[in-house]
Parts: sequence; C-alpha cells; structure tokens
Amino acid sequence: MGHFVTISTCALNQWALDWEGNLDRIVQSIVQAKAAGSTLRVGPELEITGYGCLDHFLEGDTYLHAWEMYAQLLQHEECGDILLDVGMPVMHRNVRYNCRILSYNKQVLLIRPKLWLANDGNYREMRYFTPWLRPCHVEKYSLPRMIAEITGQHEVDFGDAVLSLFDTVLGAESCEELFTPDAPHINMSLDGIEIITNSSGSHHQLRKLDLRMNLITEATAKCGGIYLYANQRGCDGDRLYYDGCPLIVVNGQVVGQGSQFSLKDVEVVTATVDLEDVRSYRSLMSHGLQSRTTPKYDRIKANFALSKTGSSFDPTIVPTKPRAIHYYKPEEEIALGPACWMWDYLRRSRAAGFFLPLSGGIDSCSTAVIVHSMCRLVVTACEDGDELVIRDARRAAGLSPDSEYIPADPVEFASRIFHTSYMGTENSSFDTRQRATRLANEVGSYHVDLNMDLAVTAVREIFTIVTGKRPLFRVHGGSDAENLALQNIQARLRMVLAYLFAQLLPWVRNRTGGLLVLGSANVDECLRGYLTKYDCSSADINPIGGISKTDLKSFIAYARDEYKMPILQTFLDATPTAELEPITETYVQSDEADMGMTYEELSIFGRLRKIDKCGPYSMFIKLYHEWTPRLSAEQIAMKVKTFFFYYAINRHKMTVITPSYHAESYSPDDNRFDLRPFLIPNMRFGWAAKRIDQVVAQLKE
Repeated sequence: MGHFVTISTCALNQWALDWEGNLDRIVQSIVQAKAAGSTLRVGPELEITGYGCLDHFLEGDTYLHAWEMYAQLLQHEECGDILLDVGMPVMHRNVRYNCRILSYNKQVLLIRPKLWLANDGNYREMRYFTPWLRPCHVEKYSLPRMIAEITGQHEVDFGDAVLSLFDTVLGAESCEELFTPDAPHINMSLDGIEIITNSSGSHHQLRKLDLRMNLITEATAKCGGIYLYANQRGCDGDRLYYDGCPLIVVNGQVVGQGSQFSLKDVEVVTATVDLEDVRSYRSLMSHGLQSRTTPKYDRIKANFALSKTGSSFDPTIVPTKPRAIHYYKPEEEIALGPACWMWDYLRRSRAAGFFLPLSGGIDSCSTAVIVHSMCRLVVTACEDGDELVIRDARRAAGLSPDSEYIPADPVEFASRIFHTSYMGTENSSFDTRQRATRLANEVGSYHVDLNMDLAVTAVREIFTIVTGKRPLFRVHGGSDAENLALQNIQARLRMVLAYLFAQLLPWVRNRTGGLLVLGSANVDECLRGYLTKYDCSSADINPIGGISKTDLKSFIAYARDEYKMPILQTFLDATPTAELEPITETYVQSDEADMGMTYEELSIFGRLRKIDKCGPYSMFIKLYHEWTPRLSAEQIAMKVKTFFFYYAINRHKMTVITPSYHAESYSPDDNRFDLRPFLIPNMRFGWAAKRIDQVVAQLKE
C-alpha cells in the first residue's frame, strides 16, 4: 500500500540584508506550499539574511537580526502545521556557522550546521563561517531568550543529526556537501534516512546546470531516497546570478523541477511521493550489507507525521509522475541569465534605466539584444499578471505606482528605460554608424547619434600647446606610442561622454534620476587586456564581461531568428574593429590582427590558463598535440608566448574592470574569482619560454 507525502521546495529571490523583504518571501513560499497540500517546505541557503552578505556575516548585527526575523516566522499565523527547513547563520560558542533550522508548530527541532563549506572559485565561505567538522556529533545549543519565550525551549540539539518522524526519517545537507566526494547523503541513505533536503546558493554559469542536475539525481539513483533541492534566485547585489531550478527527485527520477530563469521572486515546486517506493528501491543485498558498516546518526524524535492518511487509503491522493529535466541551450542561457540579472540590478538600484555606447560592433550589439530580452521577459511577466513586476516596471519607466501603465510591447518599454548613443569620430565608418542606428530602432532605445571629433581635437591640442609636439597616427608616420595615445584619447572620451549622457538624458526627457552605464567588453578581450583602461569598457555593470566572443556570435545568430531581427546578420558579417585608427585604401583596423590571435584561440587560452591551471610551458605542450599539423610548433609557441606577454602587461587593467555577469569559469575578474598578481615583472615568462624553445628545437631534429 502506498504511503503518500506531499512536499515542497522553492527558489527565492532573497536580497542581502533585506530583512523584512526576505521574511515576506519566505512566508509567501510557506503559504503556497501549504495551499498545495505540503507538510514539508524547504528553502534556499541562508535565506533569512540573503546568501550574498559577504563580510556582513562577520557582524554581530547580522546574527541578531536573523534571530529577530526567525522569531517572527515562528509566530506567524501562516507558518503552523508544516515542517520548515530554513537557512540562516548561527553563532554557537562564539563560532559562526552556516545552518539549517528545522521547526514545527513553534518548536525548534534541530539546528544543523554545514559540514563542508564552498571555498573556491567565487566562494569564500570559510572567511565567514567554520565548518562543522564533527560528523554525526550533536551537542546542546542555548536558544536566544527571544526564541525561548516563544517556544518554551531553552536548549535544542545542534549538530549533524536527523529527524525521526512517525512515518519517516529526514536529514539535511547544504549546497557544497552535494559536490564533495564523500557526500553526506550517502551515509544518510545507508542509515535509513528516506528524505534528504539540500538548501543551496548555486550560481548560473554557461553549461553548468547538467553537472548540478546529474549530482542531484545520482544522489538517490544508487541509494534510493527522496531528495529536495532548493536554491537562491536573482543577482543578490553581486556579479553572480543564482539560477533557481528547485528540484524534487525520487530514486533518481525527477518528479518536480522549477524554472532556471524567471522574474518571479517566489517559486514553489510541489510533488506527492510514495515512501514505499524508497523502501522497495533499497531492498538490495549490497545496500543492507553496507548499511551495517556506516556511521549512525542521532535521531531527534519529532511527534508528528508528514503523511496525512496513516494506514487508510485515499484514492484522491496521486503520486507525481517522473519527468525529463529541461535544459537550455547556451544561446538561450545568454539571452535569459544576464537579462534576469540586469532586471534585478535595475529595480534594486532604483535607476531610471540603462545607457549603452552603441558602436556598431557585435559586443555592444549583444548587450543591446540582452536588454531587449530583458524587456521581453518583463512584458511576459506582466501578461501573466505579476503585480511585483508591473510595479517595478512602472517605477523604472518613471511613473507612479498608481499609474495604469502595463508594459505590453518590449520595444515600447525599452523606449522608456533604454538609452543608446553612437559616438563617432573621423575614424568611424558609415557602416558601423548605420548598423547602430538600425539596431537602436529595432530594440526601441532612445538613441543619440553624435560626432566627438571636436572633443578629441581639443585634447590633442592641449597636449601640443603644452609640449610643442603633435602626435601622429602610425599611418601618418607616427610612432607606436603616438598611435596608441591617439587611440586612447578617443576611447577614454567615450567613457566621459557616456557618464555625462547617462546623468543628463533623463533630465532632457523631463524625468528624474540617472541611468546605469552598461559596458560591453567580452571575457576574451578582458583576459588579454585588449581594452583601454578607463575607456567605455569602464561602466557600472557589464552583462557580457564573462561571455566569450564565440558564444556571443552564437547568441546573436540565435536572437536573429528567435526575435526576428534580420539586422543582426550584418553584425555577424562585419569584421570586429575598434575603429580608433584612420581608415585608408590599404588599411582597416582589425581586432584579431591587433591581438595577434583569434577570439576562438583566446577562449582556448583562457580555459587552459584558469580551468586546467596551465602555465606557458604546459599550455604549449597541450596545444601542440591539439593544433598540429594545422599549425607548426613554432607558430604555436609564438601564440602561447604572445598571449602570456599581453596577459602579464595588461593584468593591472583587471583591478578596475567593470563588474560583470559571471558566466564563464575562466573569467579574469580578480575581485574574488581569479586571485593572481596584477604586476608580473617577468612579463615574458623567461624560463618557461626557454623550455618551450627547447621542445621546438627538439621537434625539428
């Protein structure tokens, strides 16, 4: 006979230190779970504080306010008769822990600290918390007086334990623990724990979701069990976008999956599962034998059941059927992830919109199309009746909350919040100017077309008056230093003009507030340093700063067809150029020629450097086996040495790079992800270069 339980997990768009807002979204998720008939609700990691508090986790106020919010949650009239698994930081014996708190009907049942902390890549959890390095150990925690007055409890179990209910046993693990080699869910499963929750703060990265999904499904594919995965959603005020996708899995099969990209602040996923399916699945000889040698968990008694029918049969309760996991293509991820991140950033910063220098090239084109994608998401959410999105859209458009305006067309909405400008010089071409204007019309931006030669000339004349010398471009007989300086004048003046227009265009349109300036340097240009320090790559945020040129081209091809924008083909056909040098009959500036390598090669260098952790020598060895005979050993050696030289001399630019949406694991952003020196004196990596030359000479013999 079936033993049915209805359970819920969720994705919440929690904001760092948004105490009352976070509490409200938690309560909303509980209300929705109960309305669906659930007796268990699981939320994301550190949901009361917001996952991205960073060094605010070092402040005592954060722990005080977390308990104050939790006290309100315990007393809330909507939060009874359901088992709650809630995430927040807890101070125990003067040590900070990242914890799950399990409660039922104003009774705290267990505080479960995180065993293994995320401490690589973008994560520095050990800067704020201490891992609970005592598996299966439990001790007593003295509850704050404000909680004791509500619950009547003075102490509660704190540690790596599980809950024993009338009808099942439930255990919890947190985010990183799923990814560890010796994951807790293995021992839990062998010790008879049937329901395992995982509360996470996992960010979006291109092509990453399948890794997470495989680990979640495999968590119960071998051992059996019911696994509930909850995740943070939204930008949380940083470079990362937490991509939700809550999941419910039974014996390796998905029975519930939430959306990966959505403007919803609260999304609850519910499924009805059969506990007997777990027990049948585990009836293997190996499971029984291995269970005799695994650690045993303390079982905290909880005097209630998750199932409602007991031993009676209710034909109206139907278990949820398995379903296939939904994955987006990388092009779709680029269209949706940065768009959701930008919407969060816009509404939280309360800016009047975006300003983008539109050059007529594929990078700024990609940024503009992502803004268009954001506007499409806003319109879709408004059509679905999302009152929060409607309210935020009115504010972003400069209208009062009482306005009857509801965005119904993405182009019309963009005309209110998106501003672009083509900043031409005598070195600009008619083609790029025309492409920029046509794209602005397609996406609906308020577009300004200007020539800035007067400003460029004025700056050059100041230098000439002061020094008595007039710098010339290389094509006019100038040196490399003169040529670079004249290019940088144009690039940096574009940044100055961008911020001027971002501050005053709303005023020109009789609106208040300022615009967020968008950057559009891709991850490969940042990696090599192919940008001017403090030029128009310097902005408030950059949606494409973690995306490769190769992926951006695929995205534009996708958007051309999906959004019915034939104009985008002209961007794909154009040669990438900065247009900072004069165009002559025999010379047109080309990005790839300037860099000495293709964008595709840059992506490969980036992945080998960061992901495979290669220095110059090991990178050359790997590429020799991959690129020959297409390239000779000498050519490969030259490309590798050229890449590391420019990487070294331009590394300082990464100290001021615009905060970018994190989409690639080889991002050179040195804020937290890529901790390498910004001064590398041995810029030619002399010894490594000698070793490479030795191998090249050996191959010639």
